[in-house]
Amino acid sequence: MGVAEDLSSLRDEALDSVASANDLTALEAVRVAFLGKRGSLTSVLRGLGALAPQDRPVIGQLANQIREELEKAIATRRDELASQALAARLQAESVDVTLPGRKRSPGKQHLIHQIVDEITAVFVGLGYCVAEGPEVELEYYNFTALNHPPEHPARAATDTFYVRDLSDEASNVPGECDVLLRTHTSPVQVRVMERQAPPIYVLVPGKVYRRDVADPSHLPRFTQIEGLVVDEGITFGDLKGTLEHFVREVFGSTRRVRLRPHFFPFTEPSAEVDVSCGICGGEGCRSCGGEGWLEVLGCGMVDPNVFSYVGIDPERYSGFAFGMGAERIAALKYGVPDLRLLVEGDMRFLRQF
Repeated sequence: MGVAEDLSSLRDEALDSVASANDLTALEAVRVAFLGKRGSLTSVLRGLGALAPQDRPVIGQLANQIREELEKAIATRRDELASQALAARLQAESVDVTLPGRKRSPGKQHLIHQIVDEITAVFVGLGYCVAEGPEVELEYYNFTALNHPPEHPARAATDTFYVRDLSDEASNVPGECDVLLRTHTSPVQVRVMERQAPPIYVLVPGKVYRRDVADPSHLPRFTQIEGLVVDEGITFGDLKGTLEHFVREVFGSTRRVRLRPHFFPFTEPSAEVDVSCGICGGEGCRSCGGEGWLEVLGCGMVDPNVFSYVGIDPERYSGFAFGMGAERIAALKYGVPDLRLLVEGDMRFLRQF
């Protein structure tokens, strides 16, 4: 009869499709195509009502036998494909324990922290103590107590990151209590002088913030290291000798040092310190712009006005202060052409140190 032949042909086609399915997704598609609600075999079973009454039991029994055979073939093929998938996964994820282990590079200190530790060790060896302070600071400590006049350009919002203006709440002097991100670590020096009587020998490393656009010689956030000495009989000669010792400890004993007159609001007299170029030996080259010298830091004798803010007698005590950028020291020592390389996190660069 025609329906029985159609069922046999459908059975052979389905079994061939099951055998040729090469993954579980393809096998599921075969099951739906033949045994799903709209599958080929299901359509045949729905058409049993159109057959003659004497043919219905025979065709129905044959259709059920084919359905059971297909379900069994699909289940067997599913187990085979699952086993193959598991074997492939195990093969892909297997580890050959006889292979040598992968070498992992140990972690190292960042170059900036290396420089900070190196400089700190120099001054601790001279008897200095390390002091720390808040990075979010009051304008009084950042500017006023350091002898910056109200009209000083560093106070402008174009140069300094201001966080909050508290002048109306806590002070009758505009700007005295503005909250800002410190532009140098000098506020820590003021706080130390407020709570500690001389003699004072402190080194203050820390992060500072300025409204600078990042370029080869400037960063908006960098590491500053400042020093302060307050004692009886401190002279500019003490300052010069201290900085010469520092430069030779960090850059080498053959480097020469010179001081140039400069101006800072909180020191008088003030100077900038240069070190002879390590590439040309002071003869002049492209690295030093033909000058033979490279600027290292700023320094000076503490202005008596600063002592008046912290209650130290300027007739009895004198002192000096200096400040430098750790990134600049690192760049000068190792010939780094662009300060941005120090903060971009490029491991190809950092692994050199």
